[in-house]
Amino acid sequence: MTLSDTKQPKGQPLTTDGSARPTVFVDGAAGTTGLGIRERLGLQSDVMLKSIAVEKRKDAQAKAALMEEVDLVILCLPDEAARETVALIDGMGAAAPKVLDASTAFRVAGDWTYGFPELAPDQADKIRAARKVSNPGCYPTGAVALLRPLVDAGLVPADYPVTINAVSGYSGGGKSMIESFEHGTAPAFELYGLGFEHKHVPETQLYSNLVRRPILVPSVGNYRQGMLVSVPLHLDTLPGKPEAADLHAALAKRYAGSTYVSVMPLDNAATKSGRIEPEALNETNMLELYVFASHRYPQAVLVARLDNLGKGASGAAVQNMRLMLGFAEP
Repeated sequence: MTLSDTKQPKGQPLTTDGSARPTVFVDGAAGTTGLGIRERLGLQSDVMLKSIAVEKRKDAQAKAALMEEVDLVILCLPDEAARETVALIDGMGAAAPKVLDASTAFRVAGDWTYGFPELAPDQADKIRAARKVSNPGCYPTGAVALLRPLVDAGLVPADYPVTINAVSGYSGGGKSMIESFEHGTAPAFELYGLGFEHKHVPETQLYSNLVRRPILVPSVGNYRQGMLVSVPLHLDTLPGKPEAADLHAALAKRYAGSTYVSVMPLDNAATKSGRIEPEALNETNMLELYVFASHRYPQAVLVARLDNLGKGASGAAVQNMRLMLGFAEP
């Protein structure tokens, strides 16, 4: 018998230990994000995971019945399927669960809360109170983390011509890309998104508080996971001509006390060597921010390092889920 074979009131355990565990349904758990979420949830003793039989995954009536039983649904679906499922949830009235969506369908929707808890001092509280939360994209997680504090502090103007360069492991590219790399038919490295329509640009602009559309130049390397997001800056074109220490101070102030976002010291191993690799944070929900600066020229490069499957996807989803269910962050 599976969990979906039993009908229990929301928040009630299947065990007899007296603990009332919230129930969660991951819809679309076969992809990389869904698999990562399920793996992380397997380590959470205070959450009960429910599932649906494979043959009933596209049965709207069966899915609605299951969703009535749970406290929260995590959607790991293509955009259109996510919209269809949210429409189903919207029609459930008082029986509707909270919903956390990992697609791009609702990331800039006004009636959804953006699931980057470190976005602003009150963002985690907004997520706790929300019934609909959109999980951020991997590239925007790094870019917004770097840019938003600097725009808010007035160090980078909202209309500054921002360029974002980023590289990710192939696991973030979907089934066909993963297969091409794992079967040895993909190139060692490639740029993509050069049609200027990458799906992560709207959320990057919106949550960075930019009024000028940034240029995003994503790329993929022949390794499974890990990500670097970088933003080059000409410091002498910024208001007040800030120095690297000013940028670093604004970032450090924003993320002081953060569990998952670390602003690395200006004088660290990476900045001393002038090199940084993308895989050091794999299998974690951590995000590291760096300020690389020249001693000779008024130039700097901001860099975010994260696991595109961790803080860039599944790890962030579990962090948001726990906030939505009223738990402490993992």
